Amino acid sequence: MMAYYLCLVLFCIGLYCVLRKRNIIKIIIGLTIAEYAVNLFFILVAYRIEGRAPIYSPDTQITNMVDALPQALVLTSIVIGLASMALLVGIAMRIYEKYGTFDITKIRELRG
Repeated sequence: MMAYYLCLVLFCIGLYCVLRKRNIIKIIIGLTIAEYAVNLFFILVAYRIEGRAPIYSPDTQITNMVDALPQALVLTSIVIGLASMALLVGIAMRIYEKYGTFDITKIRELRG
C-alpha cells in the first residue's frame, strides 16, 4: 500500500512542476515525472506477490498469474512518452533560438 502512496507523491511532484514552474525545461521534466508515476502505478496494479509469468503450458495449472496487459500498455506508453518528450525538447530549443529565454513570463511579454 505504501508504494501506491509513493506513486501518488511522485505524480503530485510532477503536477506541481507543470503548474507552478515558469521554465520550459522544468515543465518538461515535471511532465515526464508525472508520466512515469502513472506508468509505475499501472505496473503496481498488475503486480502479484509470487506471481508467475502468463505462459501457457498444457501440463501445469497456473493459479497466481501476473497480468500482462498493463505491462504491454506501459511499454507502449514509454515509447510514446519518449517521442513526445523529444518533440517538446525540440519545440523548447526553437523557442530559445527565437526569444533567447526559457522563461514563460518573458516569452509572453515579447509578443510581436
